[in-house]
Amino acid sequence: MMGANTIIETHDLTKIYGMGDIQVAALDGVSVTIEPGEFVAVMGPSGSGKSTLMNILGCLDRPTTGSYLLNGIDVSGMNRTELAGIRNQQIGFIFQSYNLLPRTSALKNVMAPLLYNKLEKYGREERAAIAETALVSVGLEDRLHHEPQELSGGQNQRVAIARALVNDPVLILADEPTGNLDSKSGEEIMALLHNLNIEGRTIVMVTHDPAIADHTQRTIHLLDGRIEKVVENGKKRTEKVDHELH
Repeated sequence: MMGANTIIETHDLTKIYGMGDIQVAALDGVSVTIEPGEFVAVMGPSGSGKSTLMNILGCLDRPTTGSYLLNGIDVSGMNRTELAGIRNQQIGFIFQSYNLLPRTSALKNVMAPLLYNKLEKYGREERAAIAETALVSVGLEDRLHHEPQELSGGQNQRVAIARALVNDPVLILADEPTGNLDSKSGEEIMALLHNLNIEGRTIVMVTHDPAIADHTQRTIHLLDGRIEKVVENGKKRTEKVDHELH
C-alpha cells in the first residue's frame, strides 16, 4: 500500500498564497519520500520554499494541492483539530530558538506535550518519570529543575530535544537546531542528533549551513518552490558518536 513503508511521502505538493491575479507559489510540485531511519537535510535560499515545506511536513499548514502521507496516513485534508492531534502524537519539533516556557523547569517543559497526549492518560508522577528519562537521555540528569535562563544555549536545546522525544514520535523535525549556538555546542547537538538517528529516529532538518547538512545522509535542495537537486552525502554511519556533553 502506498506510504506503508515510508515516514514521509508527498506527491506534487503546491502551496499558493494570494488571490486572483496576485498569487505566489511557495511550493510548486514537490514530491519527496523519506524512509524510516533516514536523516535528511533541507536547504535553500530565502524564498526557496523550505519553511513552507517544513510547515506542511510538520502538520502546521496544509497544501493547496497535492497529497502528504505521514507514516501511511493521508493528512493533506485534515482540519486544524485533527492536525493538532497528529502533531502531538507523531512529530517532535526542535526549533532554533528552543521555544521553551520561561520561568519553568526543564522537567516541566518536557512534561508539557504529555498533557496533550489524547492516546495516553498519564498521571502526574508518570509524566514526571517519562520526562526525567528523556532528560537523562540527553545528558541533563543534573539540570531537571533548572529554568531556561539558568541554562546555556546548548543545554536549552537539549531540553528541547528531550521534549521532542517525550511522546516517542515517528518523525523529528529540526529547524536550524544549531543556528543560535557556538561551534562547540553545535557539534554537541549534531552528535546527539546523529546518535538519535543511529537508534532509529527519522530526522528531517532545515539548515543553511552546508557543513551541518553534511552530517546527514542526503540533502534536498529547494529553489523557487521546486526541488533543484538531491545530494547523497554518504553518511550512513552505524556507530554512535562519543561526545562529552557539558
